[in-house]
Amino acid sequence: MTISDVFLQLGEDRLRQLVRGISIGKLRTYQLYERFKIRTHLVKLNTENLRDAVPRFLKRLSAQDEEFATDLSQAILIAHMDMIIAVLNFLEVPNTDGFFEKDIDASKHLTEGWQARAFERFKADYPETLLLFYINHLGCELGSEPQVFLP
Repeated sequence: MTISDVFLQLGEDRLRQLVRGISIGKLRTYQLYERFKIRTHLVKLNTENLRDAVPRFLKRLSAQDEEFATDLSQAILIAHMDMIIAVLNFLEVPNTDGFFEKDIDASKHLTEGWQARAFERFKADYPETLLLFYINHLGCELGSEPQVFLP
């Protein structure tokens, strides 16, 4: 499973919801603004242009543009570090403020049914679409899941 697959399986409506949650301020804070602006091929990066670009984003994701998918996922998730930290701590995945080592072996933490457990635990605390995206993103990042989790 790839990040593009996650976006595509979640569908256009959920992608629209995720794009609406992108924080331009957080992109600037984490110095991702210029890179993301270039990657999106937008002359001006603002919430309206991002919303209007969703159909183009879907085409690029359908073409398996993984660099774009990775940057898009970072732009979405960077504004929700509190959720990331909470989920990783719940799953007992070693992390530093929501970031974990790239070569981590998370198999002992992501045991069978981990997605459902995390979803049930946090579905009342965070928007469902965002939580589903992060759970699937985590499975993809850690290479532990062959398919998208949709409850």
